[in-house]
Amino acid sequence: MSPAQSPPTGPILAGAELPVAQVDMALPARLDLEAIRTSLRAVQLGFERINRQLATPRDPLSDQVLEHMMAGYRQVDALLAERADPFALGNSRAILDLNALVLCGKDRRLWEECGPALAASEERFYAKGTGGFEALVELLALLAGDSIWRRAAAAYIQVLSEPQLFIEGNHRTGALLMSWMLAREGKPPFVLSVENAKGYFDPSSVVKGLRKHSLRMALTRPKMLKQFAVLLKDGASKSHQLP
Repeated sequence: MSPAQSPPTGPILAGAELPVAQVDMALPARLDLEAIRTSLRAVQLGFERINRQLATPRDPLSDQVLEHMMAGYRQVDALLAERADPFALGNSRAILDLNALVLCGKDRRLWEECGPALAASEERFYAKGTGGFEALVELLALLAGDSIWRRAAAAYIQVLSEPQLFIEGNHRTGALLMSWMLAREGKPPFVLSVENAKGYFDPSSVVKGLRKHSLRMALTRPKMLKQFAVLLKDGASKSHQLP
């Protein structure tokens, strides 16, 4: 097997420790993983009805996708427990691992199958230009004075708009990144629910079709940023974080 075809070897999939660089978080929220699973299961069971309400229909939430998302939320919770900052210098592998988890889970049988796709996605992630990790970090630095809801929304838009941060799994990885950003400041994570599904999926479909720094993006981004920030603030549930 060539290097490009090697199974993913990030800290999660190789069993290594979490990133050691830490961030000063006064009261990071820990996640209630069972409550999160319950919400995702309700979306799964009601997806046919949800899909009829969407401007752009989505693929059903399969058992595998649900389990991979739960693996991602467990990793977000582990990062919070370790007070580890995936945006800190030297910690970007943790974000790649979130993408690997939503795509491949922790099943060793999938590692070899996922290897080439993850290697290609890592190359895109570290590429210079408007769509890579470096551009995401620079954007968040510019928004340091904004509310956490606007910063999380901006990060999601940056991940999802073209060129996207990853080859696949941008919606799910973006949702996990928003959850970490919110929870590190004591706010409830973003969790898909029956109630917020339309408010999440419809603007996500719009953002996915936008190209960074285009005229259409400049005209549409303020509205999308506001919609996502309101969704994260008003649509969050404290039931998804531990007391």
